[in-house]
Amino acid sequence: VQLQASGGRAVQAGGSLRLSCTDSRRTFSNNGVGWFRQAPGKEREFVAGINWRGGRTQYSDSVKGRFTISRDYPKGSVYLQMNAMTPEDTAVYYCAAARSSGIATTTEGYAYWGQGTQVTVSS
Repeated sequence: VQLQASGGRAVQAGGSLRLSCTDSRRTFSNNGVGWFRQAPGKEREFVAGINWRGGRTQYSDSVKGRFTISRDYPKGSVYLQMNAMTPEDTAVYYCAAARSSGIATTTEGYAYWGQGTQVTVSS
């Protein structure tokens, strides 16, 4: 599994972004996939996760109702749609493939990580 996250950039508060996570080898179709973020001086935190079938999702309380995770099997991609963004969403965002087919909410539950993409939200 080789993951690559993309789509991060600077946006204004209230704006939207869509992050993409692609597995170049298209081998993570049996894995749950999660998005995490890490702000300067803070620990990496769970943002959203989706199971291997795409039928179940989970979100952190801080993004629930604003972010949506989805996956496209033919393209071998997982997306994170982020709406109504705030400066508190500023962080490096990482996608990761879980050790199982389900959703894990801690970093220990993930075996493969992408390189991260920077998201900056200005007020």
